Amino acid sequence: MLMRFPSQLVEGRLIRRYKRFLSDVELLSGKTVTAHCANPGSMLGLATQGSRVWLSKSDNPKRKLAYSWELIEVDLGRGPVLVGINTSSPNGAVAAAIETGLIPELSGYGSLRREVRYGGNSRVDILLENESRPPCYVEIKNVHLMRKAGLAEFPDSVTARGAKHLAELSGMVAAGARAVMVYFIQRGDAEAFSLADDLDPTYAAAFQRARAIGVEALAVAANVSLIGLDQLRPIPISGATDGDAKGLTEAP
Repeated sequence: MLMRFPSQLVEGRLIRRYKRFLSDVELLSGKTVTAHCANPGSMLGLATQGSRVWLSKSDNPKRKLAYSWELIEVDLGRGPVLVGINTSSPNGAVAAAIETGLIPELSGYGSLRREVRYGGNSRVDILLENESRPPCYVEIKNVHLMRKAGLAEFPDSVTARGAKHLAELSGMVAAGARAVMVYFIQRGDAEAFSLADDLDPTYAAAFQRARAIGVEALAVAANVSLIGLDQLRPIPISGATDGDAKGLTEAP
């Protein structure tokens, strides 16, 4: 298991998502609660009123909102699928996958550090280091958008921050380091991954520039259950070259 939810999830029906980080949910008991929505994106297709959702509950008395929205059920014509909407989940899951050897392309490093400062006042999600090879800067993006069955896409809205991260990674490559962009798909029905260039053409252009400089790209999908995230698998990146058949260039 890459990541377990902090508590047994509570089912409800989504009433609305608002102010980006808030959501009102009617629990099966009939009680309405306000849950934290840890997702700054548009959540296109994942905030439909009346959808089945699942929340975790914290016992921390200092929290303003005890509940956190974790999952939503969607159906694109192939049957219901659970989708993870909490954008804080992928970082820990990817770190666990690297440490247990589930992402072989990122193996062979002696240490793994998270949230390390780099570039122009940024923090890289994961920094892999080893005395015998250049450091590897790993940036992780949460993916849950799917407009066509089987095709996961990123981003779901304009992300200037995402374009900045690509530029920062490019700078690390220019300085002699390795840099990898990991697109972590929180849904088990993904068969391929693509950039949503119609939603953010600026990000798509920044991605192409970064790839030309040598920034690598990897897409992986996890199975999502009421327990947590597991069964990580590589997902091909649509439009990748033969050398990137699995979405990642060969490691140096």
